[in-house]
Amino acid sequence: MRESLTPAESGPTGGRPSASRTTRRRPVDPAGVTQSRTVFTGRTGVTGSIRVVDYRNERRLICSGDILSIYPLDGDWSRLEQEYWWHALVMGGLPPRPRALLVGLGGGTQVHLLGRLARPRAVTMIERDPVIVRVACDWFGLRRLRGLEFLVGQAERIVPWLAQVGRRFDFVMEDAAYAAPPERGLPLAEALVELVAPGGRLVINRHRRGDGCTVAERLRPRFREVRLRRVRREGENVLVCCVEPHPTTAG
Repeated sequence: MRESLTPAESGPTGGRPSASRTTRRRPVDPAGVTQSRTVFTGRTGVTGSIRVVDYRNERRLICSGDILSIYPLDGDWSRLEQEYWWHALVMGGLPPRPRALLVGLGGGTQVHLLGRLARPRAVTMIERDPVIVRVACDWFGLRRLRGLEFLVGQAERIVPWLAQVGRRFDFVMEDAAYAAPPERGLPLAEALVELVAPGGRLVINRHRRGDGCTVAERLRPRFREVRLRRVRREGENVLVCCVEPHPTTAG
């Protein structure tokens, strides 16, 4: 595991728009309060309140009241097969032994699932808050994994830098602009196209009331196939899965 410093770290890191932190990925269960144990608390100007809570057989990362990551303490990852993290990996089919880029880290649920499903050669993660990186390493098992690269800073600054230095990835997942306004989320999604290797996949996670349909329409001409799927009828996550960029747009 290594932490990489990029040009994004040379200046101040601004906070995410407040809208991106107001929508729950998975609802907190009020009935479980008496069965839970808080093992870490913190607060940063970037993320706001941060809590790591052990509830029954799972560890949860809760930021400003929203559950952002799940880590099964008993090793049973099958419970997450109905969640968006799992669907994002399987709906477009994963290339074998991919080089992966995850935009938005949380506690690293996606990192663990990716390792179980595809045995990636390397995983690069963009996360704007260095405290979240430390929490993911200390409390969610990332410190034990190899082949991880952390890029700390704003995705809007790091993504163009990656394109300039010629980095390309077989699987790209963007979960940083989940409920951000379209003027932020759409340019980020379009910029990520340049990082998708030939034959690769790009998956975008959006709130059901967000710009998922607009993202799908904007990216459709640039990929062989673009799918739009709501993970669950009662859920809030909509995934845009883009399969195989056209040769004119592939890096």
